[in-house]
Amino acid sequence: MRIKKRLFEIFGPVFCAGLLVLITFASPVWIKFGYVSPTSQKDAAVSLSPSVLKERLIKQAALNDEYVPFFGSSEWSRFDPFHPAVLAEKYHRSYRPFLLGTRGTQSLTHFFGMQLMHHQLHLQKAVFFISPQWFVPKGENPNAFSFYDSPLETTSWIRSEKDSKMTRFAAHRLLQMPAGHSDKIIADTLSRIATGLKPTAFQMNYINWRHRILLNEDQIYARFRIPAANEKKIEKNAAKLPAKYHFQYLNDLAGKIGRQKTASNDYQINDHFWRYRLKHHFKRLQDFQVGLSYLKSPEYGDFQLVLNQFANERTNVLFIIPPVNQKWEKYTGLSFGMLKKFNHKIKYQLRSQGFNHIDDLSNDGKVNYFMTDTIHPGWRGWLKMDRKIEPFLTKKVPSPHYKINKKFYSKSWQQTDSNFEK
Repeated sequence: MRIKKRLFEIFGPVFCAGLLVLITFASPVWIKFGYVSPTSQKDAAVSLSPSVLKERLIKQAALNDEYVPFFGSSEWSRFDPFHPAVLAEKYHRSYRPFLLGTRGTQSLTHFFGMQLMHHQLHLQKAVFFISPQWFVPKGENPNAFSFYDSPLETTSWIRSEKDSKMTRFAAHRLLQMPAGHSDKIIADTLSRIATGLKPTAFQMNYINWRHRILLNEDQIYARFRIPAANEKKIEKNAAKLPAKYHFQYLNDLAGKIGRQKTASNDYQINDHFWRYRLKHHFKRLQDFQVGLSYLKSPEYGDFQLVLNQFANERTNVLFIIPPVNQKWEKYTGLSFGMLKKFNHKIKYQLRSQGFNHIDDLSNDGKVNYFMTDTIHPGWRGWLKMDRKIEPFLTKKVPSPHYKINKKFYSKSWQQTDSNFEK
């Protein structure tokens, strides 16, 4: 008896703690830690953190308030005084950008991320930055997708979706990624969905149980994983701007700052980027993009998933098409004609389905200090974008009338490089 008592004293607390954790995470979602402080929302909105990108509670809390989703990738990390988040804070806009995306995030990542914020997208506005560099022949990098993938997004999507071309295509694409096979039961469920079959009762019971665990985990831990470093960058850059917004003065200031920040090279590329990313490889990079094309890619199908989701939620979206630094484009041999064709193709996919709010900046790559590096906007680029973003988000704009066309999921559309309108 003494041995049993002694064993209980040693292992009893451990067993009880483990049981309590199991009950907490596997129980129905009775835990209600729904409050997210304004400070946490502010930090999360500009954190560009992978954990924030994967989580539900923080995004929902922020987007229910004054924040607007800004979908994109690595461009959002290029903070300067004219960055959308800086301008919104400095000039006390009625909206605040919630930056969704960082290096490696593309359409498929954003589509599954949207599954955690249906209500926040419904009849609301959003900004979506389209990077031509996403549309490479192999599409989204599977490892990058897996890094940003959230099982909570997958279970949320499976629980809410009904059979459709969109659903089958999304399941098929997820199965092409390592993340789609990380859980055997979920992988088998996705296989059924991809062929138009309903999940079995056993599979749905498992999905619901797994979803409860992930949802409880999100509610408990989400707010404790928010880095705050970028908020300090916002404040520092905002201090460099005048108290009142005046476009011409700001445009001149953007040129002045851009000139100061690019003194080390002839390509108007940020000095830090030049010194640490390009300078030592410069000679080898001449003509290295000859023959590169953004016209044939599975990314067009993934992008259609995003458009389909926006249409389902009747989200009013401003799409931004950026340019490429024209000096760098010529040096590396990237085809100007190919970029024009890409622009035509992506705009046809948008406009033919009713997505008519497009800020096409593709011809501005030659404008001085428009780009901060080879492919990302900065200084004057951000400022010109703001001339479309601010009125779109602060004024009443026509309601969208979307007509989704299934042909944009097809291999033929993904691979065509001409006759886009046929």
